[in-house]
Amino acid sequence: MAVVVQKYGGSSVGTTEKIKGIAESIVKRKNENTDLVIVVSAMGKTTDDLIALSKGITQQPDKRELDAILSTGEIISSALLAMAIKALGCDAISYTAHQIGIQTSGQYGKALIKDIQDKKIKKSLKEGKIVIVAGFQGINEDGDITTLGRGGSDTTAVALAVKLCGSCEIYTDVAGIYSVDPRAYGEAKKLDEIEYEEMLELASLGAQIMHSRSIELAQKYGIPIYVGLSNSDIKGTVIREVKNMDMESKPVTGIATSDEDVAVTLQRIPKDVNILATIFEAIGSKRINIDMISQTSPIDGTVNVSFTIPKESLKDSLEIIDNVVVDNKVIVDADITKFSLVGLGMKTTSGVAARVFRVFSKNSIEIKMITTSEIRITCAIKTEDKLKAIQVIAKEFNM
Repeated sequence: MAVVVQKYGGSSVGTTEKIKGIAESIVKRKNENTDLVIVVSAMGKTTDDLIALSKGITQQPDKRELDAILSTGEIISSALLAMAIKALGCDAISYTAHQIGIQTSGQYGKALIKDIQDKKIKKSLKEGKIVIVAGFQGINEDGDITTLGRGGSDTTAVALAVKLCGSCEIYTDVAGIYSVDPRAYGEAKKLDEIEYEEMLELASLGAQIMHSRSIELAQKYGIPIYVGLSNSDIKGTVIREVKNMDMESKPVTGIATSDEDVAVTLQRIPKDVNILATIFEAIGSKRINIDMISQTSPIDGTVNVSFTIPKESLKDSLEIIDNVVVDNKVIVDADITKFSLVGLGMKTTSGVAARVFRVFSKNSIEIKMITTSEIRITCAIKTEDKLKAIQVIAKEFNM
């Protein structure tokens, strides 16, 4: 019997009534002779509430203990869903990451899944049970609870689908993946399908539909992902390898924005690649993502280097910079939004960047920094220009 791994997000399990509704649809699917493994997120804003609770004790909670408390949200959801399914007369069992052996790397808050021991899951499925798994968490080599980062339940679901040779379905409070956030642009088009590569770019650049590591995992093992609205017959979006795509007719697939970064500029540092290598290696060792790197031409043996990093990592990054570069002048610009256009069609369509620059110029939108790749254009713009940029670019590219 085929195994289907379903994941339900926090808004989908936000209340006990919603959990009961999901339980009904799960039981209906089970009665269609399907083995089901269900991954759940914490209810509603539970994770935010637990973070706030922790910061009521200290503004810098110990990372090990923070992971321990954050993992409880998913455990509550999984147990409640198992109860709801059993109340409908169908057998179910909930498992924590520890109980089924989701093995992760040692880093708290950003752990990576290394392996999953599937013996208990397969035994429970053979017994006819619906298996409910607490997402977002794992156990490291020291036996400590670790979490996978915000949105990590997606990665739990895909990893289980890989391990069980099953399919993966992600259910949220939206009807699928849109070219643009429909809350920002009312005419946004829902996509029937999207390529792994495009979705990975969008997810890593701020589109919050999917956890980026889940897309990496799905692409690596060729697991298609269905993304749709929970308890709805509306057709969603499939993330997969799309063959025979007519790229020339679709230069831009989607727009992603992020307000979570700051721009850091190091002024007049020595033109020595070893200095930058030391800085970037030290920042990278703390799992801090550096993006949008640019450098000026040398003047009197010095250069200016700019890059973006997550706001939450600014303090750690500045400490590293201070230890490497003596008497440096650092400028931090927190008033930026990373605005990204993504599309495989950019590989074969010329003039996309020129159209973006023209539209921005026409609408007085300042570009502070820019980086490009074969399928992506990312600009740092003022945060106040974000909504206008979304609307004019979406209209320009008929998104």
